Amino acid sequence: MLSACSSSPEDKDIALANQGPNALYDKAKQNMETGNFNAAAQTLSALDSRYPFGPLSHQVQLDLIYSYYKIRDTDQALANIDRFLRLNPNHSDVDYAQYMRGLVNMDAGRNVFQDFVGIDRADRDPSKAREAFDDFRRLIEKYPDSKYAADAQKRMLFIKDRLARYELAIASYYMKRQAYVAAANRGKYVLENYPDSPHLQQALEIMVECYEQLDLHELKSNALKTLRLNFPDSSYVS
Repeated sequence: MLSACSSSPEDKDIALANQGPNALYDKAKQNMETGNFNAAAQTLSALDSRYPFGPLSHQVQLDLIYSYYKIRDTDQALANIDRFLRLNPNHSDVDYAQYMRGLVNMDAGRNVFQDFVGIDRADRDPSKAREAFDDFRRLIEKYPDSKYAADAQKRMLFIKDRLARYELAIASYYMKRQAYVAAANRGKYVLENYPDSPHLQQALEIMVECYEQLDLHELKSNALKTLRLNFPDSSYVS
């Protein structure tokens, strides 16, 4: 009798599924509210599969994207974002989906352990950061009045700083190996692509030093003039 009165988790899942999409969605929302995004993703995925065209379908897909983002399942998050954007180009929340694409790619470019212990690995692969930058840029270009546009702009500035530091980390690596042409080109890339970066002074100083080593006096003079004009306190400015 006691065993008959008890129910296993599997029985509860079956009973929940039999109650229909609203019960499933309520369960998923409860899991999201309590921070159990793994369980929420499982329930939302099941709901999306069973009722792909129901009245809750769009909200289910958006919540599923967010749940995958929270559990750092990058592949599933991006796959669901791209599907939503492809199938619902005129939906009122398409700007949110585009914004989430940037967040997912930005998060994928982080190393949680290194961030936790305060390790700055500027030389790690920036490919996901570049994707995130393009995602946020696309959001601002297509939906300039979106409520997510301002935050996207701030994140783009952060990413530009990250990308500039990557270029300079590689430039420093080349300089140590006396590959001065490659190092100078990295500094020049920062100058041309991230002119508002706080690392502009370092880029110019790398260029000055490399051109000095290469006996490229005209290029050195031009870089030095720019450095003197913008950063007169630099140790490279005599």
